Amino acid sequence: MKIPRIVIAGATSGVGKTSITCSIIHSLQKHGFSVQPFKVGPDYIDPSYLSSISKHETYNLDVWLMGKNQLLNSFISNSKSNVSVIEGVMGYYDGFGGDSNYASTHHVASLTKSPVLLVLDASKTSRSIAATALGFVKFHSNSCIVGIILNKIGSKKHEILCRTALEKTKIPIVGVIPKNLSLNMPSRHLGLISTLESETLKTQIEKVAKIISKFLDINKIIKIIKNSTQLTKKSKPLHKKTKTTIAVALDTSFNFYYQDNLEALRREGANLKFFSPVKDKKIPKCDGLYIGGGFPEILGNSLEKNQIMKKLIKKLSEDNLPIYAECGGLMYLTKSISSQNKKYKMIGIFDAETKMTKKMRLNYTKGKIITKNPISKKLHNFQGHEFHYSQLDSVSSDSKFAYALEIGEGIKKQQDGLIQDNTLASYGHLYFDSSNYAQIFVKNCLKYSKR
Repeated sequence: MKIPRIVIAGATSGVGKTSITCSIIHSLQKHGFSVQPFKVGPDYIDPSYLSSISKHETYNLDVWLMGKNQLLNSFISNSKSNVSVIEGVMGYYDGFGGDSNYASTHHVASLTKSPVLLVLDASKTSRSIAATALGFVKFHSNSCIVGIILNKIGSKKHEILCRTALEKTKIPIVGVIPKNLSLNMPSRHLGLISTLESETLKTQIEKVAKIISKFLDINKIIKIIKNSTQLTKKSKPLHKKTKTTIAVALDTSFNFYYQDNLEALRREGANLKFFSPVKDKKIPKCDGLYIGGGFPEILGNSLEKNQIMKKLIKKLSEDNLPIYAECGGLMYLTKSISSQNKKYKMIGIFDAETKMTKKMRLNYTKGKIITKNPISKKLHNFQGHEFHYSQLDSVSSDSKFAYALEIGEGIKKQQDGLIQDNTLASYGHLYFDSSNYAQIFVKNCLKYSKR
């Protein structure tokens, strides 16, 4: 199966991968291509930038969460546009476990047999840039690197020095981008700010992409993309007849969802209806509720004031409606969120309080599901991830947990997944197609609808 594709990787984090990926997408569109974006890793925010510029939903590619086969299946089945563009994560060879290549951008590039453009920060070097580039190419016998993009070039003289040095490596240069502070994207503690939070930000992304695109050799990039090797065609998953409705929280506070997870629910027969816990005064008529991650502390005051919504969700939980929540959703279901010397009252389904901290908890997670819950009937091993700047305090001693963690901090002493009635909430995020989570959740919703 022919899928024209490219990976945009970085020597390190913070080299400008997202901005440059957006600019490549913009340039390809200007040349008449439709672009399907992908993001390596478990990130939720960068995908919102890629979706904003491409006008297509972005899919995550993470070997740890998905496994090799499912990652390849997802990539092939979702590559429906003229070109697929994959943004990498961290440094190109940075995988899980320090010295491991596992789940790195290079790992994903190898699995998808994709050509790679390596972004290098040239701001504090000149001739040595060639040593860096050559090191990345020679570090692995199959580096997949076919081109270099130089970012943060200080002057024409600086550019000439870098180009001259790189000539000896015979690695094509497909972009030379000048240093420009106006090209920086706004950020928050977990990285960039989601585009769902600001229309102004979407405009800024388009502006930055347009400016950077002028410094790319898009014709060379298109030639590389068209040279992509064939991939084995995968069979499409079957879609079941719609039989139940799941309400999904989606607004500026809750917007961390894997697109594959939403589509897994639809494939199992769920009709998804979106609502805003911040603004809405009612929840769509539903048989289940899904509250994803996000930044509820940012709009804590608005969430606190929407008393009607809080009472509705608590009543539904007490009525045994299947509810699944992750990270920000978990925080919303506790008694309160304390942030910047302010305390906001939340729903209170769980007898615990959320406090924002200065410590970032960013981990892949691994463990066992030890209790039947709304998304799992069987006890089994799982792999997921967590990233948050909050912790739960005053957790009741009689709280019930669904997950026992081997890797990850979770909520309390390597425990995660609080259970109350038919509600499950965790700091950890799961990829639904790594097990039958979507199938079980939909079945539980259908069971609730037939009471």
